[in-house]
Amino acid sequence: MQAPTTTAGSPAALSEDRLLRPEQAAWYLNAKTSWVYEAVRTGWLPCHRVGRHIRFTRPMLDEWLAEQPQQ
Repeated sequence: MQAPTTTAGSPAALSEDRLLRPEQAAWYLNAKTSWVYEAVRTGWLPCHRVGRHIRFTRPMLDEWLAEQPQQ
């Protein structure tokens, strides 16, 4: 039996209790990493700050997505 894959964008790396890096959040949101940084900088996308790093949780991103108007 193989252990779950934990590359940056894999489902195993995106478990609900883990903090996600901007690259992982971008993958989850199907966006560019540069967009994630810009959205955080402008206050549009919420994040946790850990020192000078920004981190996200899957529930945080899901809640943000649910609040966005449907197009």
